[in-house]
Amino acid sequence: MKALITGASSGIGRDMARELSSRGYDLILVARRKNRLENLQKELPTKVEIIASDLSSTFNCIKLYEQVKNQDIDIVINNAGFGLAGNFTELSLDRELDMVDLNIKAVHTLTKCFLKDFKEKNKGYILNVASSAAFQAGPLMATYYATKVYVLNLTTAVYEELRRNHSNVYVGCLCPGPVDTEFNKVAKVEFKMKSLSSEFVAKYAIKKMLRKELIIIPGIQMKVVYFMSKLVPRKLKLRATYTIQKRKLG
Repeated sequence: MKALITGASSGIGRDMARELSSRGYDLILVARRKNRLENLQKELPTKVEIIASDLSSTFNCIKLYEQVKNQDIDIVINNAGFGLAGNFTELSLDRELDMVDLNIKAVHTLTKCFLKDFKEKNKGYILNVASSAAFQAGPLMATYYATKVYVLNLTTAVYEELRRNHSNVYVGCLCPGPVDTEFNKVAKVEFKMKSLSSEFVAKYAIKKMLRKELIIIPGIQMKVVYFMSKLVPRKLKLRATYTIQKRKLG
């Protein structure tokens, strides 16, 4: 059994690697920071291959796929991504486009490449990591929220295509709320809602993925938020989200 995880050097990706290794999976771990991957490699009990790569480059995504496609991979977890916070007109366009490339184009590219192989074998799991941000628009984090909407909608659409074709291949989407990871530092936000640990989210996500749950939402609090979001008018949600985001920015 073998799994590939992107964004594996920290946070949820790192803890998913630990969880899958404890379940007996060999791993291919991908991230930009090679030293962190090497440290993780040393602690895991199963065979681990590390690949240092910046997946905001589509060329690097294709290169990654070509490098590992002949291995018998059972699970692909598209976890690499980052966020930015601030007024839309004031954020760096270059950084936003890097975020679009990583949060959207890398997920799209790797999902498509590996899904073709999985369909031929009629087996395999693809888990795309989105966020509770995927359930609504996010003023003051407009681009980040939009990237996660894309990931959720792409994943659920592909799920239906596979279901109609009676395929045994799984695709699903992890949509956590606040998680205690480096995301906060990169995005320069501070969550007021209590964050879940990345260890809990990783274990929960793997368990639900192996049970083939389509949308995985860790924690009772975020499940309630998801349900309530369907009932609240869009303009009211926008006002509420703006207020929440403003608090995060201090």
